[in-house]
Amino acid sequence: MHLVTFRRGRGEPKLGAAWHERVLDLGGLAKELAAQRGAIRRGRGGFPRTMLELIQGGEATLNVAREAWEYGKRLADQQAIEELAKRRLAYPLKRVRLLAPIPSPARNIFCLGRNYADHAAERGAAVPEYPVYFTKPGTTVVGPGDDVVHHAVTKELDYEVELAVVIGPGGRDIPLDEALKHVFGYTVINDVTARDLQKRHNQWFKGKSLDTFCPMGPVLVTTDELSDPQALGISLRVNGKVRQSSHTSKMIFPVAQCIEALSQSMTLLPGDIIATGTPDGVGAASGNFLKAGDRIEAEVEGIGVLASKIVRP
Repeated sequence: MHLVTFRRGRGEPKLGAAWHERVLDLGGLAKELAAQRGAIRRGRGGFPRTMLELIQGGEATLNVAREAWEYGKRLADQQAIEELAKRRLAYPLKRVRLLAPIPSPARNIFCLGRNYADHAAERGAAVPEYPVYFTKPGTTVVGPGDDVVHHAVTKELDYEVELAVVIGPGGRDIPLDEALKHVFGYTVINDVTARDLQKRHNQWFKGKSLDTFCPMGPVLVTTDELSDPQALGISLRVNGKVRQSSHTSKMIFPVAQCIEALSQSMTLLPGDIIATGTPDGVGAASGNFLKAGDRIEAEVEGIGVLASKIVRP
């Protein structure tokens, strides 16, 4: 499934699945399906309200979502989208607003630095012997199409397209050969960075943690549809011009190894996010920093395009 968190008008965020330019309302579909089976369901009938609740619910809850998704696809093939919208079961994609799959405040956001050799080289850094981790606060998260603020505190605003891993079953000391079984799905993150703050404070946290510095989305793809995280093209465009173009097979530390190393003596929780590093082509390498008005498209094959616009404070 291509899971989404979406909003209609001023309503509450809801769980859905994107399909053929439609958004299927999984909660509404699950409720109707249960009613057909003779189950009594009030309100949402216990269906998760948030993506985090869905992830925490484990395989049983995910199976309920899958059944709702399959039911919604059948309805969409048989009925007009306008009729389904009246029943609050599905909507045209253009009539809803997609939020970050796991909206702010997100769970832990772990990030890898220098996980592509070409990126390490362009920054004048050595290839690391072990994975290099830092964090971004959950308050940095914004959704697809949301603005990224060029805060006045920085003059060197940069971009970093990254494949992001969302943890499903949590765990500690996860062995390498079991690591991918702990993945719920994958999304795209733009690890926006203030390079001058990064240098000023002699570490990465502050320069990567300003408000709006973690665009995420547009969807969260479950592992049954994206089984090999090391087989994906990854790219980023600024105002339509390609700045980054690479492949996740070039990661120094593949996703499974990142999970194994991070979980050593440290518990990973359902909904935790791991941004797996960016390839070469960042603005700092060429001096082409972002400015107000720039449009960014971060893309990972099989997931989609995460679009953002840079705006003044």
